[in-house]
Formats: sequence, C-alpha cells, structure tokens
Amino acid sequence: MTEKIKDVAGKGKGLAGEFREFIMRGNVMDMAVGVIIGGAFQKIITSLVDDIIMPVISLLTGGIDFNNMYVVLDGGSYASLDAAKEAGAATLNYGTFITVVINFILMALVIFFMVKAMNRLSDRIKKEKEEEAPTTKICPKCKSEINIEATKCPCCTSDL
Repeated sequence: MTEKIKDVAGKGKGLAGEFREFIMRGNVMDMAVGVIIGGAFQKIITSLVDDIIMPVISLLTGGIDFNNMYVVLDGGSYASLDAAKEAGAATLNYGTFITVVINFILMALVIFFMVKAMNRLSDRIKKEKEEEAPTTKICPKCKSEINIEATKCPCCTSDL
C-alpha cells in the first residue's frame, strides 16, 4: 500500500523527496534570494522616504506632516493621529497613504533604473561578442582553415 502511495506521489521519492527536489530548483532559490533582498531594499527605500524625502517635502509645503493627515470618522477632534488612535477613534489615514504611494513610486523608479543599467550592461556585452568578427574561414574545396581575406587557398590553391 505504501509503495502505491510513493509511486503516485513521486515515482518512489515520496513527499519529502519531491519537496527537496522542488526546493533545490534554481528558480526557487533565485526567487527566495530576490524576496529577501527585496525586503531589505524596501526598508532602505522606506527610510529614504520617511527620513529624507518627506521632511524636505514638509519643509517645501510649509511644515505639512503627511503622517499626521487624517480624518476622524466619528466626528471627534484630536490633536494628532496618535491621540486619535489612543482614544480608539476610527480614522481615515490619507497622509499615511500618500507616504506609502511615494514609497512605491520611489521603489519602482529605483528598480527601473537598476533594470535599465543591467540591460545596458547586457547589451554592451552582447555588442562586444558581436564585434568579434571571424578572422578565418574554411576553404570549400579542401576544408582547411584560411584567412578571411584570402582569395586563393594556400593549401589547395583553389580560387575562393
């Protein structure tokens, strides 16, 4: 009975064997590394937005703090978003949303420039490979390798 289960599940490998095979595929490992690096990169972008860009925007807009922009849904009045949250009031935090949208736009912009740089590097490498023109050719008569510019084969003396 267990042999039938192993055969159906993975041709004798069993569930653990299939899982190990799945995890060890290159694309799964690449994706895992990408997710981990993306998470760390997202923290960098969040810090860039919260600690550098938003204070500059706040300065340019006359001291507006986007994180403190909200609407209290129960009609109450609170000094800050933190005070409203402490009171348990329902709030619509549109300033936080604006900050998250700016985070997203910056993340997309940075990724765009990274992909663009990688594509440019890839194109340059391809171009270098294409520029390496062959310097020899094969004689159609004797099949010996000769200079690309030769008009007569030095081995069999046939005209090319």
